Amino acid sequence: MFTEKDKIFMQNAIELAKEAANEGEVPVGAVIVHKGKIVGQGRNRREKTKNALAHAELEAINEACKNLGGWRLPECCIYVTLEPCPMCAGGIINSRIERSVIAVTDSKSGCLGSVINFNSYPFNHKTKVEYGLCEKEARALMSDFFSKLRDKK
Repeated sequence: MFTEKDKIFMQNAIELAKEAANEGEVPVGAVIVHKGKIVGQGRNRREKTKNALAHAELEAINEACKNLGGWRLPECCIYVTLEPCPMCAGGIINSRIERSVIAVTDSKSGCLGSVINFNSYPFNHKTKVEYGLCEKEARALMSDFFSKLRDKK
């Protein structure tokens, strides 16, 4: 199902998620790949920037659009450590990302299958979704982050 390259790219996303956690952000990382090359990456920065739009996926999409020279991202795959929220799932669909590889589902706000599935609506694009790559590691990162946050309070 997943290739060795898929695993390498998800590990890149996990490293970005770790950077986010080290900065006190929810540990989500995203990497966009086009023809085997990383063209965009991002991590959560909402707390640092005080901006609701500073999600990992949107940072990665923004960078990929700049690097590829357009708002459409055909032949691209996004690797993300947590299932995208409504805003980010919308960004993935609107940018025409072909494939989405997601480590961990999100039963509270995931919009590519958990709470709702944007692919089930009649949008003019659907992203191929695959779950579970490096799930254990990404889930542990989230769990550790929120456990430490609760301990601080």
